[in-house]
Amino acid sequence: MTPTTANPLALDPRAKLFMLLLANLLLFFHVHTHTEIMLVVLVLTPMLSAGRWRMALRLGLVYATLVAVSYLVPADSTNPWLHGLALVAVGLRMMMPCFITGAYAFATTRASEFVCAMRRMHVPEAIVIPCMVVIRFFPTILQDYRQIRAAMALRGIAVGRFALVRHPMQSLEYVLVPLLMNANNVAQDLSVAALTKGLGRSGAHTSLTEIRMRPVDWFAMAACATPVTLDIAGVL
Repeated sequence: MTPTTANPLALDPRAKLFMLLLANLLLFFHVHTHTEIMLVVLVLTPMLSAGRWRMALRLGLVYATLVAVSYLVPADSTNPWLHGLALVAVGLRMMMPCFITGAYAFATTRASEFVCAMRRMHVPEAIVIPCMVVIRFFPTILQDYRQIRAAMALRGIAVGRFALVRHPMQSLEYVLVPLLMNANNVAQDLSVAALTKGLGRSGAHTSLTEIRMRPVDWFAMAACATPVTLDIAGVL
């Protein structure tokens, strides 16, 4: 059986983890806004090259709106509502790079690629298995949510895109409660499935997925690290 290779349009999982680390460092060092914008653009570029046009456009539009609000609200305004709006916009804007980078990493990385990358970095199996479960957990919960919404629409309950917002009690009763009850079972089933596939076995592991650091991966890591490093050093 021949090993399967990663998508040539997607970066190596280790490069994505490095970009995610840089996005979290933005919050830690509180860099300037222009550095934050540069990193967001650099992350959205490989997302577009991976074919995630709709996700990139939505996240880019949300981030641009938050940046515009944080800049357009005057600092000397006496309106407390405008100050509150600017405060929320700045807080969400500072968290958006982490969310955008995480969304790109999860949306373009297969579970097998992530496991292979973690083992290449010699990460202990006690960390690999929980990470594997987390990666499988959210898509499974999303699928359960869609099935619940389809069942509600079939019965004429909270029909429409914004029906859950208009009827919050129905959302709590018909959506949130079943998801929470099923979340524990999903986590247990995924853990058993991971162990059944031999993820917890000691010794050397083989994989049908091949990953390797290519020049484009090193270039993306260097391009993302440059503005952050220069900003922390006080150059930008």
